[in-house]
Amino acid sequence: MQDANSPAKLLMVDDEKEFALTLAERLKLRGFVPSVVFDGESALEHVREEHFDLVLLDVMLPGMNGLTVLRLIQEMAPDLPVVLLTGNSSPEDGIEGVKAGARAYINKPVILQELLSLFAEIEKERRHA
Repeated sequence: MQDANSPAKLLMVDDEKEFALTLAERLKLRGFVPSVVFDGESALEHVREEHFDLVLLDVMLPGMNGLTVLRLIQEMAPDLPVVLLTGNSSPEDGIEGVKAGARAYINKPVILQELLSLFAEIEKERRHA
């Protein structure tokens, strides 16, 4: 995800602003550099303009849903790991997302330690790839 001296840049995409900003703050305290956007169009713009080590993407977004955003991110940056968040959506959405290229999906409410473990697992896989 990053080299030993630089923090991981994380793009968080979630329309639940309070949730996203709170989680971003908690991740920042643990050494990540989060950028937060609230819709799919903004997410795609950020992926086009910046380098990220990981994307945390909500499935249920206004306008363009997370599965569509995932597919477009995969086209633009096929090596960029995406983790889907599912809240009100069905487990089938998460499974469909993994089939479409997401590295994993997790359910809301997010348990921070589980999320951090998942990030560490993705980083380990990338180092061994």
